Amino acid sequence: MKAKLGVSALILLFLAGVWLIAAPFAVGYQPRGALYADATVNDLWVGGALAGLSFVALVIYAADALRELAGRGKHVADG
Repeated sequence: MKAKLGVSALILLFLAGVWLIAAPFAVGYQPRGALYADATVNDLWVGGALAGLSFVALVIYAADALRELAGRGKHVADG
């Protein structure tokens, strides 16, 4: 149960980071062809960090889950 909640939270954080990266262009407060506004730069840095960190955490979680499954498989094969 805790693992599902953690993975769900990481997925939501990843999606929030992606939204922050896309928001200046999707919402339209960053004019096309203009220099990046301070809000755009902030959204890109915060969104990139949030999406990147949550993605790394998801990859680490998946690697740990695969390692546990492989360990269970070796245990069954040995017995």
